[in-house]
Amino acid sequence: MSLLEELKWRGMIQDIVPGTEEQLSREMTSGYIGFDPTADSLHIGSLVPILLLVHLQKAGHRPVALIGGATGLVGDPSGKNDERILLDEATLNQNLSGLRIQLEKYLDFSSSLPNAALLVNNYDWFREIRFLDFIRDTGKHITVNYMMAIESVKKRLEGTAGMSFTEFSYQLVQGYDFYWLYENKNCKLQMGGSDQWGNITTGTELIRRKTGGEAFAFTCPLITKADGGKFGKTEKGNVWLDPRRTSPYQFYQFWLNAADEDAEKWIRIFTFLAKKEIEGIQFKHKGNPEERILQRTLAREVTTFIHGRDEYESAVRTSEKLFTQAAPAETLSEADLHAMEGIVKSEYLRSRLDAGIDLVSFLAETHILPSRGEARKLIQSGGLRINRRKIEDIQFNVNGQLLLHDKYLLIQKGKKNFYLVETKP
Repeated sequence: MSLLEELKWRGMIQDIVPGTEEQLSREMTSGYIGFDPTADSLHIGSLVPILLLVHLQKAGHRPVALIGGATGLVGDPSGKNDERILLDEATLNQNLSGLRIQLEKYLDFSSSLPNAALLVNNYDWFREIRFLDFIRDTGKHITVNYMMAIESVKKRLEGTAGMSFTEFSYQLVQGYDFYWLYENKNCKLQMGGSDQWGNITTGTELIRRKTGGEAFAFTCPLITKADGGKFGKTEKGNVWLDPRRTSPYQFYQFWLNAADEDAEKWIRIFTFLAKKEIEGIQFKHKGNPEERILQRTLAREVTTFIHGRDEYESAVRTSEKLFTQAAPAETLSEADLHAMEGIVKSEYLRSRLDAGIDLVSFLAETHILPSRGEARKLIQSGGLRINRRKIEDIQFNVNGQLLLHDKYLLIQKGKKNFYLVETKP
């Protein structure tokens, strides 16, 4: 199976420049993707570009990771309704360092390899270019009409916010990146998300007009969630690749909690499992969906790729401790309680518990149940647990002696709804 055939069945190809497949079959090809240094860590929205570079290298081609030290000072308008806040140079340099460390974990830069990965920073060539030289030697090759036809530009110009010249020039700056890599690194391919198609084709056009040469490109679809939510977002914000921002446990839980429809699509995109193995996993999952083999395999593969086997196994152990009813609640540390994914947190006066309060009133006052009547129904149906112990007595007294670490109550409503009540003076 060729590289593009592999990527197509995985659902990782959307747009493609004609002749790209022939170029990849003709010779070892250098292909690049740009990474925007808006933070000192990449998040899982950057995982597809990383995986594209990994697939490229596995297929015998040379991956080039471009960190946008120069373009990061401008801001990419693609897919944005408003202009980005520009970064100062100190922040940008800190972000560049963080991204460089991460990319070196996933690509092989060994100098002994004929297709060793390459890491470049476009500030290295842009800092030597004067503005007048750029608009004379590069700007004259791309018309304003061409630039305004780009979909992301048209949307911004039609909106009320408009677009500054800074952002308008971004596609020309990115196009020059491709031209520079083509001329200096023999890079003939650019890849990226489908929202980058306009910027990417500006690069191929600039190469054609300035050199008479031919360059190639393809994009992958933007990842979506079946429920319409934004991919890579949780209640706590972005899911980051840096374990200091998103712990390996939280990272693991994101993939484990994927909906069936999402997991069926994501296991092809985000893992390196072979087609036959993935089809077997999908078949088993449909026969026994409550076992969630699809999600467990997805979470294992992606967590291991990003954080390593040890962190994956640690995340599994933590999950089992937090969500296995057989483990006494008293074995959970304060960190464990706060780390539980999807748990609803609330506060309650310690003095109320010290005096003791009936369970129905407690559930209503903490808004775990909307009314006393709903609270009675839940208790009598056996759907309530306190500190993992089933409570079926509506007269049950909730008091300070039940507190975990003399501070918390862990309430479970039904199978999946958890509440952490923290007492306050």
